[in-house]
Amino acid sequence: MLNLKAIREDAEPFIAALKKRNASSEPIEQIISLDKQWRTLKQESDSLKADRNIHSKKINDAKKEGKDISDAIEKTRIISNRIKEMDEKASSLEARMNEILLTVPNTPHESVPLGKDESENVEVGKWGKPLKTSSDILPHYELGPKCGLMDFERGVKLAGSRFSVLYGELAKLERAISFYMLETASKNGYLEVAVPYIANTKALTGSGQLPKFAQELYALDGTDLWLIPTSEVQLGNLHADETLDEQNLPLNYCALTPNFRKEAGNYQKDIKGYIRQHQFNKVELFKYCLPDDSFNEHELLLKDAQSVLQGLDLPYRTMLLCSGDMGFASSKTYDLEVWLPSQDTYREISSVSNCTDFQARRANIKFRRDNKNEYVHTLNGSGLAVGRTLVAIMENYQEDNCILIPKALQGFMQSDKIEF
Repeated sequence: MLNLKAIREDAEPFIAALKKRNASSEPIEQIISLDKQWRTLKQESDSLKADRNIHSKKINDAKKEGKDISDAIEKTRIISNRIKEMDEKASSLEARMNEILLTVPNTPHESVPLGKDESENVEVGKWGKPLKTSSDILPHYELGPKCGLMDFERGVKLAGSRFSVLYGELAKLERAISFYMLETASKNGYLEVAVPYIANTKALTGSGQLPKFAQELYALDGTDLWLIPTSEVQLGNLHADETLDEQNLPLNYCALTPNFRKEAGNYQKDIKGYIRQHQFNKVELFKYCLPDDSFNEHELLLKDAQSVLQGLDLPYRTMLLCSGDMGFASSKTYDLEVWLPSQDTYREISSVSNCTDFQARRANIKFRRDNKNEYVHTLNGSGLAVGRTLVAIMENYQEDNCILIPKALQGFMQSDKIEF
């Protein structure tokens, strides 16, 4: 959530930020209009409260002198009713401003390149050399069924489109990938957290998923609960309504969870295969830090996510997202894109974002410094999407009649290949 006080003081930077995102400035303009009404009501209400205090003193004085106070009491009652009416209107206006604020995205950092969509993202680095192309391998969605270890038809039978079943060594490989990612995160200084896979509305609002993305989430009918679209929701609300100790920051957390998103069906690409599922596993990395440190911590978080791909020896590139392609809560985002031979291109496998104080304002997470409370900054990144990593290994490590196991996973798998 943006800072309402800052918008009141100078709305122009926020209007400019929305334009940078190719978004309408109407929400800010609405807030400015509502805020003018709110301030007028507040001033009138404060003036009436001062009048009421004067009348109350006169009533008390008149009582002591034995005078008739009925007229004064009636005037005070009328003033009180008017104050109540004005305060209710002011409260309604304030609630409406907060509703609008919940729909406004975060402000892009000055280092974010201007652009309309993903075509204008900027490549800032590459690691590893792609060794295979579509002419060298079977795509994972053909290889998996061929070797009897990936079943899309039974996934549909059990839950519908965009659900899958893994068997045997491929199921074990996905588990090994997850374990490896958690172990890597732990070595990089992240505390592993086991969190609920269900979140309440407050938590989803705090992290920025609600109200904007309600149609893309799975709601549990008759409850205030939802299936989580990412463990960022839970990690980002661990300290909701808390004031953290400055000396304890940064706090680094990681979690492995299944994630549930309806949005997968909204895309016309990746219809086949395991790339875009309604349910998928992901290891999430999350940081709470001081505002002064957040962009440095962002670079460190990026390196931690990159280290997972490097440990698996998977070629990837790092993209700095332009203003038109960033997520709702992000102020600056890097995407890591892994090489997928079947598509002869790099595809996103991790998003690493600095959300500044945007989520902390929504979830009311502060720290105390110099006898004052300030909002922390929050950062999140995939470390990594497990299913997409599985796909990348199936394709990049594919040989005749087998999938080689990356060295980092051979200990978990107790094997150096999956034969078929």
